[in-house]
Amino acid sequence: MRLVVATRLVGLLPRRGFASTARRLDQYAFIGLGQMGYQMAKNLQSKLKSTDKMSIFDINPEAMKKLQNDVRAASSGAKVELAPSAWAASKEADTVITVLPEPQHVQGVYKSILTGTLPSKDRLFIDCSTIDPSTSRKVASSVADAGQGTFVDAPMSGGVVGATAGTLTFMLGAKAEMMSRIEPTLLLMGKKVLHCGEQGAGLSAKLANNYLLALNNIATAEAMNLGMKWGLDPKTLAGVINVSTGRCWPSEVNNPVKGVVETAPAGRDYSGGFGISLMKKDLRLAIVAAQEAGAKMALAETALGVYEAAEKRDECKGRDFSVVYRYLGGGGKE
Repeated sequence: MRLVVATRLVGLLPRRGFASTARRLDQYAFIGLGQMGYQMAKNLQSKLKSTDKMSIFDINPEAMKKLQNDVRAASSGAKVELAPSAWAASKEADTVITVLPEPQHVQGVYKSILTGTLPSKDRLFIDCSTIDPSTSRKVASSVADAGQGTFVDAPMSGGVVGATAGTLTFMLGAKAEMMSRIEPTLLLMGKKVLHCGEQGAGLSAKLANNYLLALNNIATAEAMNLGMKWGLDPKTLAGVINVSTGRCWPSEVNNPVKGVVETAPAGRDYSGGFGISLMKKDLRLAIVAAQEAGAKMALAETALGVYEAAEKRDECKGRDFSVVYRYLGGGGKE
C-alpha cells in the first residue's frame, strides 16, 4: 500500500529533465582577422548562441572594431569582446581558432599564448592557417607539452567568397576520435570537413592539391596561348580541352583567357580570385614539405620561378594567379 502511495506522489512532483538544466557557457577565441579570418569569425559569431562568448584579437585594431560594429548591427549571435593580446583572448576559451598568414606568425602567436599563465583547461586549438606540416607539428607538440589541450590543423579551400558565404571546405588533421568535437565548430564556418588523417595531414593534403593546381594553371595558360597562336578560337579550344584529357579546374572554371568563362577573374582584369602571392606562398610551402619528406618534384622550382617573375610585373601584381597567362604573353594588357 505504501509503495502505491509513494509512486502516486512521485507522479505528482515536478520533473526536472535535461532541457531544464542551464546550458554551459561556451567560450571561443578567434585570432587573425585578415580577409579570410574576418569573414570566418563573422559567420562563427552569428551562428553561436547568445549565451556564448567570443573573444577576438588581431594586430590591426581597426579590424577588431569593424567586426564588433558589424556584430552590434546584426544584434544576434555570441557576445564579442575585444582582447588586447592573443593570450588574453585565449585565457578563458574552450576553443581557440587561428587564421594567420605565415608559419612564423603561427609560431609567434602560439608562443605568446603558451608563455603566459593559462588556467588548466582541455582547450581545442584549431589552426586554419596554411603553413608547412613540420611547423604545425612543432606547434602541436608545444601545446601538448604545456598541458593546455589539443592542437589540430584545418586549412580550408573556397577563398574569400567561400568564407563570406560560409561554404568553405576544411581539410582536417586530427585523431579520428576528435572529429565529433571539431566538426560542429568548423561547420559553423563552412560546408564540408574532410578528415585527412593525424595532425598535420590536413596541411599535407592542401599543399599537395595546391601544388597540382599551380602547375595546371601554368599549363592551361601555355596551352591556351599556344592554340590561339595557331589561330584557334579560345572558346573552341577550351571546349575541346574540357571534354578531353587536358580538362582541369583552371581550364574549365578559372580559364585565364578573357571571355571563355564569364565568371572567371580574366574577365575583370584578373581582380579577385586567388591572389598570385598566395599561390606563390603555397607553392613555396609545398616545396619545403616535399624536401622534408624526400619527395622529388621536378617541376616545382620552374613553376615557382614563373609565379615569382609574374608577381614582379606591375600588370600582374596583386591579381588572380591565372594572370600568368598575361605574363606568358597571352592577350597583352586588356
